[in-house]
Amino acid sequence: MTSHTPADTFPRQYARTLRYTVGAPRSFSVAPDGSRVVFLRSLPRPSAGQTPAGGDRANRLWTLDTATGEERIAADPVALLGGGEEDLSPAEKARRERSREGSAGIVGYSLDGAGALAAFALSGRLFTADLVTGGTVELPVEGPVVDPRLAPDGSHVAYANTAGELRLTRTDGSGDRALAQPDGPGVTWGQAEFIAQEEMSRDRGFWWSPQSDRLLVERADDTPVRRWWIADPANPGTEPAEIAYPAAGTANAEVGLWLFGLDGGRTQIVWDDAAFPYLARVHWSGGGVPLLLVQARDQRSQQILGVDVATGATEVLVEERDDAWLELFQGVPAWTPDGKLVRISDEGERRALVIGDRTVTGADLLLRSVLAVTDEEVFFSASGGEDETDPEPGWIAVGRISHDGKQLSWESSNDRPFTSVTTAVHAAGITVRATAEPDLPGTLVQVARDLPEGVVVDVVATVASYAETPVLTARPVFRFAGERRIPAAVFLPTGYDRERDGLLPVLMDPYGGPHGQRVVQAHNPHLNSQWFADQGFAVVVADGRGTPGRGPGWEKSIAFDFAGATLDDQVDAVRALAEEFPLDLGRVAVRGWSYGGYLAALAVLRRPDVFHAAVAGAPVTDWELYDTHYTERYLGHPAERPEVYAANSLTGYAAGLERPLMIIHGLADDNVVAAHTLRLSSALLAAGRPHTVLPLSGVTHMTPQEEVAENLLLLQVDFLKKSLGI
Repeated sequence: MTSHTPADTFPRQYARTLRYTVGAPRSFSVAPDGSRVVFLRSLPRPSAGQTPAGGDRANRLWTLDTATGEERIAADPVALLGGGEEDLSPAEKARRERSREGSAGIVGYSLDGAGALAAFALSGRLFTADLVTGGTVELPVEGPVVDPRLAPDGSHVAYANTAGELRLTRTDGSGDRALAQPDGPGVTWGQAEFIAQEEMSRDRGFWWSPQSDRLLVERADDTPVRRWWIADPANPGTEPAEIAYPAAGTANAEVGLWLFGLDGGRTQIVWDDAAFPYLARVHWSGGGVPLLLVQARDQRSQQILGVDVATGATEVLVEERDDAWLELFQGVPAWTPDGKLVRISDEGERRALVIGDRTVTGADLLLRSVLAVTDEEVFFSASGGEDETDPEPGWIAVGRISHDGKQLSWESSNDRPFTSVTTAVHAAGITVRATAEPDLPGTLVQVARDLPEGVVVDVVATVASYAETPVLTARPVFRFAGERRIPAAVFLPTGYDRERDGLLPVLMDPYGGPHGQRVVQAHNPHLNSQWFADQGFAVVVADGRGTPGRGPGWEKSIAFDFAGATLDDQVDAVRALAEEFPLDLGRVAVRGWSYGGYLAALAVLRRPDVFHAAVAGAPVTDWELYDTHYTERYLGHPAERPEVYAANSLTGYAAGLERPLMIIHGLADDNVVAAHTLRLSSALLAAGRPHTVLPLSGVTHMTPQEEVAENLLLLQVDFLKKSLGI
């Protein structure tokens, strides 16, 4: 890691470095022969005598030789663009907003089947990089390019463009042509629709066959989707941006899948899309026929389908149902090389790995994702679930298990298997693993080689990080709080002395909702909370029911009731922790962003006896204004359950506001649109309830600019201290 600028404050450094991710290696791949590791990392060109720092957001494409550990830049966006600025299309900006991608340069790449050639988009242009001999080539294409992907044999690159086409070009630069073109004004080929990108974690819209002779291609038509307009009030001469936003209870985009030959011949893939309209996962590997995972709109039933590539017909391989909802997982469904289906399934109170017809993991593990499937093993990430023997909450581990389930081992950078090995990739006996520790800044990335049984794993190399060292140190104290053993982390001011300083005002700092685990065994995710603690608060982060990492029952207990369990657990956590920590329960504030913003506002509206002030950032205030896939999964369809939407939205509680409330919202937010804040503010005004609204011009759902970020945090601290009488 590198040193920081001497004059840095934490808020500025935190914003400038994108939460200390700038300069950190990411997006790893291992060549199938194990000879090289490919990854992204930003690295500015320092002047003589200077040390590289984390201020440059432009990612380079790198390789690491696993025989020598030598790293080499394979593609440099600064050189490729001649030092000029990137020019991103609206489609690319939207893709990055959906994936919360704030960096620049090369933000994604694809490899051929040998791991010898890479393809990537840069400023809407298409490039390939030879990872063996070196050298980068720009291919002449009809751009701006979106999501280019190499054929496994390296002969072609397929790519989508902003005109809605899926196109094909040879890697020698010849033969660029359209494979599919829009047949209507709202049609795109080869691009994941909004809901897939925002809520399903599916950012791809086409998939190569293992033989490089065909592609599965998504066709999306957003014509049925309701249109919204995002205006820029600070610049009234600017035309509002039109977005197709599928709000709860309204129409989604129509999504289909087609099989294309390289000659342009096409076959439609047929399934019961009336009953299962969501195309959630597509997998095509050498282990078997293409796999689809399709879901019903209410997400309480789903099918895993096998595709007949000759006819386009599908066969139901597995059908699942759940009274609450069915969760989606990364890496599944998939095939083993010998044709066994790999999936993750909720079986009662356990979330298990299933290979073929065998469940291979026990109730002590909560599966999170599948990372790799080899001839003999499956690599996966997991947590401890509701195992009461866990001494502390928040660990994530990467394991590997044999196909018969008889051999299980763990990836670890030390002698403790259950540290936060946050992710791993594996091929040809080479594993790249990223490990986080609560007492060490950043992430340790190691390249390890498999050795014969009984021999210690051989670490080939440590991938250097150029991320800046934080200007402060997080000191989380982990606990299971209360009878429900709510995972929690407590932060006290640096240098705090209980005898001298006494009880501290409390700041609850939750996300508190689905897919948002905050209590993790790592350092950097807790820096923001520690900074607030250093302003004079005892900060509590509590992952109540609905958050991941504890098991299906824990997550699904919020079905049809956001406002109950998630708020109750914040109350129970702070009261339980006050028995051990110096928490002044007469001065309790709460802050949060997105779902955390919803929870913060909910806290002062419904439990003013516990919470005395709140800062709500980008809160969802009316669930009928949020998107279909997320909202209907948890609350059902608004036409069928209007009472559920009324009970869980904030506007109906406006008359009950008794405590100070600051609401912050980016006016360019196209995920949680500013109408949420405006509707709550209008309801509060109508009820005669004073409150504060802070609009952020030009800011989306992501973190704002460096200067804005610093002042935004300082304004929150000032508001909370005044509200609590500090």
